[in-house]
Amino acid sequence: MSDARTNLLGFTPVQLVEYCKTLNEKPFRAKQLQRWIHQSGVSDFAGMTDLAKSLRGKLEGCAEVRAPKVLKDHLSADGTRKWLLDVGEGNAIETVYIPEDNRGTLCVSTQAGCAVNCLFCSTGKQGFSRNLTTDEIIGQLWMAEFAIRRSKNMAANQSERQISNVVMMGMGEPLFNFDASVNALKLMLDDNAYGLSRRRVTVSTSGVVPMIDRLAKECPVALAVSLHAPSDKLRDMLVPLNRKHPLSELMAACRRYLEYAPRDFITFEYCMLDGINDTDEHAKELVELVKHGSDPVSCKLNLIPFNSIPMPGLKRSSDARISAFAKILLDAGIVTTVRKTRGEDIEAACGLLAGDVRDRTRVRERMAESGIDPEALVENYRFRNNC
Repeated sequence: MSDARTNLLGFTPVQLVEYCKTLNEKPFRAKQLQRWIHQSGVSDFAGMTDLAKSLRGKLEGCAEVRAPKVLKDHLSADGTRKWLLDVGEGNAIETVYIPEDNRGTLCVSTQAGCAVNCLFCSTGKQGFSRNLTTDEIIGQLWMAEFAIRRSKNMAANQSERQISNVVMMGMGEPLFNFDASVNALKLMLDDNAYGLSRRRVTVSTSGVVPMIDRLAKECPVALAVSLHAPSDKLRDMLVPLNRKHPLSELMAACRRYLEYAPRDFITFEYCMLDGINDTDEHAKELVELVKHGSDPVSCKLNLIPFNSIPMPGLKRSSDARISAFAKILLDAGIVTTVRKTRGEDIEAACGLLAGDVRDRTRVRERMAESGIDPEALVENYRFRNNC
């Protein structure tokens, strides 16, 4: 039955108005629907009591509110919570909630798998199956917000929001699923849905330059860039997308984005890999990269201790090395933080999200067919650079 019905969960405000028109209903009904769905978490039209009975009857016959089904719900010792969600066709994705004293952050996925295949990331090793739809993306926020409220015995229509920040840092590259991701962002920001500030919604990208420019113009939210290396030679190995959009293009795109950004800085994510990208020289190159010439990139560096995956040749930088690296950046006047690892015991930490994805891109086979050995790649880099 559900396949024959229209899922309203992923409809943007404009789309919901248009849908109401097809039912011969006035535009204000769309706002009422949005509030019931996204602010109160109601999926049963019969419970939307301020809608006309006739409209409720129409909706029950042709529409639904349906989020991805929860397959597993894990709770970490540190309070981090991870859900495994069924998105059909044999694929499952992961969504992570990180509670802190002054905020609650939800990390959402935008693709089933990922085709970028960064060397140190578990998600990319699963291959890529498909883009998620808008209802599958926003459905993660809808599911998590009201699951947390239920766990605290809060009334569904209680207005105290549990999730204050959303980051598109889960499985997938959001800018390779641009339209669905932006539609989900618009719902997150809409006052009749989640009403989040642009400063509290972050898109993380591996550096898809044309789409960074498009995001700036269509829906400028906070931007995080997975940098991980200060030079093209090293980044080509760690983030293969760099071969298409090298650092000079990426830095220029970041400068352009700041003309639209709700924050006055870009967050650069930097995974700390022992002997690969964590030397003093790498830190100095990084300073030069972001503070180059008379047009520096206003930024914050977020150093991420590597969360080990089954990838021979890669291991986490020591705490002492991370501190020394951070000091060089701080001394150069760059705001620098070290990310606290959360949810590692349930594999919810950065870089560990893998879900359960059909590898239709055959990542492992293609690497083997091309003669690429990840372990040899790392060891060759170490040898050439005396690491």
